[in-house]
Amino acid sequence: MQIYNKKSAGLLISCILISSISFWIYSSFIDSNVWSISIYTSTNPYELTPHPLIHNVPVLTAEDVEDVPAKFVADPFMIYDNNKWYMFFEVLNTSSDHGDIGLASSKDGVDWQYEQIVLDESFHLSYPYVFKWNESHYMIPESREGSAVKLYQATDFPYKWALISDIITGNLADPSIVYKNEKWWLFALSGEDTLVMYFAGNLTGPWTEHPKSPIVTGDMDIARPGGRHIVVDDKIIRYVQDCDPEYGNAVRIFQVDVITTTDYKDHEISKTPVLSASGSGWNAAGMHHVDAHQLDEKSWISCVDGKKKEVIFDLKIGAKRILKKAKQLIGDF
Repeated sequence: MQIYNKKSAGLLISCILISSISFWIYSSFIDSNVWSISIYTSTNPYELTPHPLIHNVPVLTAEDVEDVPAKFVADPFMIYDNNKWYMFFEVLNTSSDHGDIGLASSKDGVDWQYEQIVLDESFHLSYPYVFKWNESHYMIPESREGSAVKLYQATDFPYKWALISDIITGNLADPSIVYKNEKWWLFALSGEDTLVMYFAGNLTGPWTEHPKSPIVTGDMDIARPGGRHIVVDDKIIRYVQDCDPEYGNAVRIFQVDVITTTDYKDHEISKTPVLSASGSGWNAAGMHHVDAHQLDEKSWISCVDGKKKEVIFDLKIGAKRILKKAKQLIGDF
């Protein structure tokens, strides 16, 4: 009887171990969105097509990042300075499991060289909205995990950045700033489906929430900013993310018709997305970002990003999923 019990116990333990390992392995296969960056051109900011010299392939991928282990690159913003293009973008760092801000450069906007991580915080960073004002370079990245919209200034452009201040407190995503009518206007996502808006006379504030804010509620199709907001023919153009049915689906475009400290009105320029999934290749599953720059009267260049679906195997993520499920089950009792 004792021998039988020992055998039964051993068999039970073996079954538990095999089942646990099998479940761990199963949980470690993950459907993943892999983002990369490319360059588009156009004659206007409303109709974008792949750059003819790039042939609809990425100019930057995670494989280009050399100084940290990267899962993907996304959210590109670029600026032309001293006869050179500088691009800033999110690098999802797999060692820290949060986003850092990377830098690449190009002399012609076609051939890009990755340089280095230029901004790393203890919290997630993405969407590095870079711009120049009064001969100084500034950046407002997404820092919602830092519980504030943060303004950085370059101390040694483009490599070194210092935090100036938290200009708006709160959990806001993809803050997008634009200057018009002697005011700064800032649009940002609150929650998952609400677009809020602030204004200020100075970059550092004080910032005031607009009386018409929130200007979008309960609509994931148009609530989230999707790149640089620009002024064209004296009108603000807003790129927005279409996050329905899933995040990173497409980019739509709005024109602001009225913007004052007391009133706001806009309309969608076209019901057809300006960017969307191609169905194959690097952007097969979706696109969600545009930074458009005018080169001359009939020429624009834009950095964009796109995603494809890949199944990855990661035991660390599998363990986290099991732990999360275990906590949920314990909480149910």
